[in-house]
Amino acid sequence: MTPTPRPEARPFQPSSVELERRAFRRARSRRSVLVSILSTLVFAGVLVLVLVGSPGWERVSSTFFDLDVAVAAFPRVIEGLWLNIRVLVFAALGVAVFGTLLAIARTLRGAVFTPIRLFAAGYTDLFRGVPLLLVLYIIGFGVPGLELTERMPAQFWGTIALILTYSAYVSEVLRAGIEAVHPSQRLAARSLGLTHSKTLRLIVMPQAVRKVTPALMNDFVSMQKDVGLISVLGAVDAVRAAQIEVANSYNFTPYVLAGLLFVALAWPFIRITDWVTARAQQREQIGGTV
Repeated sequence: MTPTPRPEARPFQPSSVELERRAFRRARSRRSVLVSILSTLVFAGVLVLVLVGSPGWERVSSTFFDLDVAVAAFPRVIEGLWLNIRVLVFAALGVAVFGTLLAIARTLRGAVFTPIRLFAAGYTDLFRGVPLLLVLYIIGFGVPGLELTERMPAQFWGTIALILTYSAYVSEVLRAGIEAVHPSQRLAARSLGLTHSKTLRLIVMPQAVRKVTPALMNDFVSMQKDVGLISVLGAVDAVRAAQIEVANSYNFTPYVLAGLLFVALAWPFIRITDWVTARAQQREQIGGTV
């Protein structure tokens, strides 16, 4: 008995109604892009006209937007920005480690861990309440006075102050992520024979970090901006270099230059944060519809 031949699979052909829907979506998307571009250009044009037409624009432009002063100050300011980048890298690593330890300490269970939980809670309350500028002054000028170590550079104490402050914020974000993991995940891991530390490391923390990644990246962007505050300790970073150039030229353009460099440094991280946030929202919507 010969088998019945199967009909050949035909490629999917969308219907005419579906093709019309796709064409409508493309046209609507193009219109939205054109309207966005047009409205942005109109807004920018109105803003430029208002600024240029103001009575004091000539004085402001020569004081804050002098191209010759910016070119002369650029080498020194960019050299100071390199110091900001180095401080940011070491501070981010320190915050990642110390913030994670604080978050784990706050989520420990059992009466024996009560002192650790109280210490972690008090630490986060203290450093979330004290302004970063005051922490910089206390750490940068107070701790060296104890003469516990050899003389350290100002950027070292600035990095320590950033780690102490931002670890408190990051620990609370991570704690929220840890507590957002359903308890059944822990119970399932323990039922499979995993220890508490392995459950935390292999099951809980990966899910917790994924849940709060956008918030963690926002904290990183905020820290990248606050790195410029180490200039109050005397470190010659981008802000301090701009201040020196302002004193030499009697012109505020170096401050604008330093601000633009900080924006250029932060812009990629801001865009990545927005992209990660959009992906997380899309993933939640897909999970909700399934």
